[in-house]
Amino acid sequence: MPKGGVNAPVPVAASATPAVDPRLIVRQEGVKGYLIEFRRRLSSGELGSVPVVLALIVIWAVFGSLDSSFLSAQNLSNLSQQIVGTGMIAIGVVFVLLLGEIDLSVGSVSGLCAAIFAVLNVTHGVNEWVALLVAIAGGALVGLIQGVFFAKVGVPAFVVTLAGNLGWNGAMLQILGSSGTVNLPGNDIVSRLYSTIYGQQAAAYGVALIGVALFLLSSLVGARRRRAAGVPYRPPTDLVLRTVALAIIAFLAAYTLNQYKGLPLALLIFLIFIVILDFVLRRTAYGRQVFALGGNIEGARRAGINVSWIRISVFVICSTMAGIGGLFLAGQIQSASQTSGGGNLLMNAIAAAVIGGTSLFGGRGTTWSALLGALVIGSIQSGMNIEGLSNAIQFMITGAVLLAAVVVDSLARRTQKAAGRA
Repeated sequence: MPKGGVNAPVPVAASATPAVDPRLIVRQEGVKGYLIEFRRRLSSGELGSVPVVLALIVIWAVFGSLDSSFLSAQNLSNLSQQIVGTGMIAIGVVFVLLLGEIDLSVGSVSGLCAAIFAVLNVTHGVNEWVALLVAIAGGALVGLIQGVFFAKVGVPAFVVTLAGNLGWNGAMLQILGSSGTVNLPGNDIVSRLYSTIYGQQAAAYGVALIGVALFLLSSLVGARRRRAAGVPYRPPTDLVLRTVALAIIAFLAAYTLNQYKGLPLALLIFLIFIVILDFVLRRTAYGRQVFALGGNIEGARRAGINVSWIRISVFVICSTMAGIGGLFLAGQIQSASQTSGGGNLLMNAIAAAVIGGTSLFGGRGTTWSALLGALVIGSIQSGMNIEGLSNAIQFMITGAVLLAAVVVDSLARRTQKAAGRA
């Protein structure tokens, strides 16, 4: 019995150190504190986007050294358009992975929505905007159906979406009919959304400037609110460093795009979706509930979170984004066919989310993971196409990169558990 009776406090181990908010370290130590906190995060397994950024740098360096055309403005501009379809689908996959679940139907759903638009607009002459909205609504309905089976009936998400992968593919074939292919005229809304490029240099630089300004404004407002509430906040030097880093990346990207044709509308829409859904995840009560559910479902339930509603809504978002991605893919090839949503699209979408840093175990990831992962996969495919390598080699290397990402995620999770942070 501890000295002093049964109610005496038990002494804390000397090795235990209280968690310190990183903003306090940065505020007290400045740049040195930022480096200390960064080193602490890496040593405790909180890798963030560091592995995928390093991988992207290595991929670009290797292919750039093999063929200088890989880093040309034309190839990078084309790459920024080509990743949009898969990237849109990957955004939805991120939401499902945050719950620690999986959706195997996103490829078939993307093909189904493309078929709905093509048949309504081209075959039946329905107004293109109406056809577009119906196609997207069709994707949302698919997510609602699958979410209800998962959240209400209790069928595992793997089984529900695997069945959906087969069923929605059959629905797509039925909608397309005996011809099997519906060609888009090229001047339809879907084709224009993909192919439109703003040639004025002010467009790309303006978007870069707006993005940096919004980031700085959001950071300043957040810091002021935290300061007023008496909680740790990021000091001005930290905000300046982050803003300068973002500005360099944004204006360098804008400069590269302007060296070819300009700002692709598809890329702009992709970035808008990323920013809006990132805000939903990080700045709203709904987003916090999604993370809470992915981190500890029983704890979330006891905290009063409507688990069924969150699960259903996440699958609705995933299927809706799959439908939007399918429309961009249809606009890219200007058709909807029996092969839409097939091939390696499903694996690429899931791989993009995982490679970008979203954990397969749930509770960790951002919508920016979709952009980073899609860039990695798209860069590998683009570089190998330039080098004339076969699809077989591309599949093997993409698979190896995916495995490496999962291994890094598993090791990081193990390190976090050892550090008491998982």
